[in-house]
Amino acid sequence: MSVSNLELKRYLDGTLRAHEISDYCPNGLQVEGKPEIQRVVTGVTASQALIDAAIAENADAIVVHHGYFWKGESQAITGMKKKRIQALLEHDINLYAYHLPLDVHPEFGNNRQLATLLNIDNVRALSGVKPTGVVMQGEFESPMSQHDLQQLLADKLGRAVLAEGDDNKAIKTVAWCTGGGQGFIEQAVAAGVDAFITGEVSEQTIHTAREMGISFFAAGHHATERYGVKALGEHIQIEFNLDVTFIDIPNPA
Repeated sequence: MSVSNLELKRYLDGTLRAHEISDYCPNGLQVEGKPEIQRVVTGVTASQALIDAAIAENADAIVVHHGYFWKGESQAITGMKKKRIQALLEHDINLYAYHLPLDVHPEFGNNRQLATLLNIDNVRALSGVKPTGVVMQGEFESPMSQHDLQQLLADKLGRAVLAEGDDNKAIKTVAWCTGGGQGFIEQAVAAGVDAFITGEVSEQTIHTAREMGISFFAAGHHATERYGVKALGEHIQIEFNLDVTFIDIPNPA
């Protein structure tokens, strides 16, 4: 089975409500390739390594969370960007990228998928934060210590996890934002949760966690954002009967 590249664009744009969300990059079809798609590769970031892997798979399209053309970056297509885009064009590969729409989606979003991975209950968007769903909250079935939550994250994500706070603190309620969401820690505090999970940490984040009494976990930008695009790929595999492969390019960040 196959689908046209424009039909897939319309479907993904509509499913992820791409046009409703203000973002830092264009969401949707970023680089146009062949008109018919049978084989798709999904991954977190449209790096050269992912493109090379997609070429080896004879992919017609790549779907990622982190694409190109970010606000504030040079518009010149030179160097690394030129090599990436040249490889896509030479092999006629379509590149689809969805940033915030893939963070916040209630079914395929990175935040929703992380909640599923960690067995968090009563999952809902943290009120007052836009776009809706960029920070979520919920609770564990039973309280656990900060140390035990750190270990759970490490086991589920397959990497070391930074934790700040009282190791013996009982954690029941939690807020989270996958990726670079450390700036939302004060909104998590205001919501009254016991812990906040995100991908990255900044120097000031540690002081905020200490002074405001919240347990904080930095579990990796890449590691926390593997699951949305993987779930989306599995969905379009069923929806369009396509050959879809998720390829994880390791990244310690």
